[in-house]
Amino acid sequence: MADDTLRIDRSAKTLRTLALERMREAIMSFHFQPGERLVERPLCDQLGVSRSVVREVLRQLETEGLVQMVPGHGPAVARPDLGRTDEIYELRALLEGIAARDCAKAATDDQIASLDAALAKLLDAWASGVPVEVMRATAKFYEVLFEAADKRIAWEIVTGLNVRINQLRSMTIASQNRRDAAIAEMHAIMNAIRARRPEEAEAAARRHVETAWRIARDTLRLD
Repeated sequence: MADDTLRIDRSAKTLRTLALERMREAIMSFHFQPGERLVERPLCDQLGVSRSVVREVLRQLETEGLVQMVPGHGPAVARPDLGRTDEIYELRALLEGIAARDCAKAATDDQIASLDAALAKLLDAWASGVPVEVMRATAKFYEVLFEAADKRIAWEIVTGLNVRINQLRSMTIASQNRRDAAIAEMHAIMNAIRARRPEEAEAAARRHVETAWRIARDTLRLD
């Protein structure tokens, strides 16, 4: 009989992974403000982990673009760059528009039902008023959308940008009166997909991104 005493529980998350997730959420929920220094000792106390774990987490967040090293001051929460922000939204508008178009063309009834279910969870997240839940539900909606459109490589590109997308999304979610407009925009995307109107679906998806783009630009200029 096999000895399972050394078997690794692959579902278990390491302290590093848990600390990384907590720090991402803290940055995206503005617990730590853009430009704020991230000092190791207080972070160790707040997270309940060792200094070596904090250093690993900060290095990972730096590679993701959420943390930057400030000469003479150490790590700080990164301030989104307006030029890179424009590039990210350009890619989002293009890829999400294509995915919505092809979903309206080719998605099965079951896939559209899955998309409806994902939208319902997104509406629940908006109702909760918890930005992190809205970001999670939004990411899930788009995952289902890209899968239904059979745009796997496009989704890989979006996934690679998701951390930066969510940092920007956290700003737009927090903006005044964004909730009702965003919900209306998402309904417009779904209505076009259900009606099998590819061009309308693409246009609605692009409008949704472009509205968020304007909010992000205005927020960054004010900063």
